[in-house]
Amino acid sequence: MTQAIRIEDDGAVRHLVLCRGGQYNTITPQLRDELGAALDAADGDDGVRVVLLRAEGPAFCAGFGLDWSTAGQAVVDQSPERAWDTVADVRMISTFGSTFARLHTLSKPTVAAVQGWCVAGGTDMVLNADIIIAGRSAVFGYPPARVWGIPEAPWVWVARLGLERAKRYLFTGDEIPGPVAAELGMVLECVPDDELQGRARELAGRMALLPLNQLQMVKWSLNEVARHQYEPDASRLLGFIFDGVARHTQEGLDFVARAAEVGWREAVRERDHPFGDYGERR
Repeated sequence: MTQAIRIEDDGAVRHLVLCRGGQYNTITPQLRDELGAALDAADGDDGVRVVLLRAEGPAFCAGFGLDWSTAGQAVVDQSPERAWDTVADVRMISTFGSTFARLHTLSKPTVAAVQGWCVAGGTDMVLNADIIIAGRSAVFGYPPARVWGIPEAPWVWVARLGLERAKRYLFTGDEIPGPVAAELGMVLECVPDDELQGRARELAGRMALLPLNQLQMVKWSLNEVARHQYEPDASRLLGFIFDGVARHTQEGLDFVARAAEVGWREAVRERDHPFGDYGERR
C-alpha cells in the first residue's frame, strides 16, 4: 500500500509530508492513522522540537475522499430497517477530528505550509496547526456548509477569523484565497508559491533554535488560554454531532442521491455553480 505521509527530519524539525499529490491528498482512514502515529512519534522524540506539515502536488488537501466516506452512508440510508445512529456517527467522525486536533494539542509547535486547495476536511485538519503559511495559490473554504456538512472544530474558525467573519464564510461556504486569508488573520502570511517551502522551513528552523522545554511551556500556556476562551472539546463535540445531522437532513440525503445519479463531481459542481467559485471559478 502506498504511504499517505512521508516522514523527514531536518535537524530538530520533523517534516510530515502528505504524499498522495495525484489524489489531491484527500483524507482517508490511512491518512488519519499515519498522521496520528507520526504526531505521536514526534511528540515522544526529544530530538524533535518543531513539526512542519506540508504536502506534495497541486493541492494541500481537497477534503475527505468522497468515494470511501460516502459508501457506508449510502448503504445505511437505503435500508429502511435501520435508523441513523448519532452516537455511532460521532464515534466514527471523532477518530478523524481527534487526530487533526493533535496538531493543536501536541506539546511542540506545529507549522503548516499550504498550497492549492485546502477545503472542507482539509480545513478540519490544517486549522488546528499553530502556524499556517499559505502560498498565493492556496484556497481555503468549507463548501459543505452549503449542504451536507459542518466543520468538525467550529472553534478554530472563530479563533482565527473572529465570530462575525467566521459566520460570514460559513453562512455562505465561500472560498477564501490565500492573500485574503492572510489579510483576515486566518493564516500568518501569504507568500509566492515558489517561496512557500523555503519560508516554512525557515520559520520552523527559527523556532527550533529555542530549547524544547521553552517551546512546550509557551505552547501549553497559550493553549490553556484558548481552552478557557473557546472550549475546544465542547466545540468539537458539537461539530461532530451537527456534521452528522447535516449529512442526514432531507437536503443532505437528496445531495447523496443526486451524486449517485450523476456522480460526485457533477453533484458538487451543481452545488457550487450558483456561487461561481471553487471548481466553477474561471
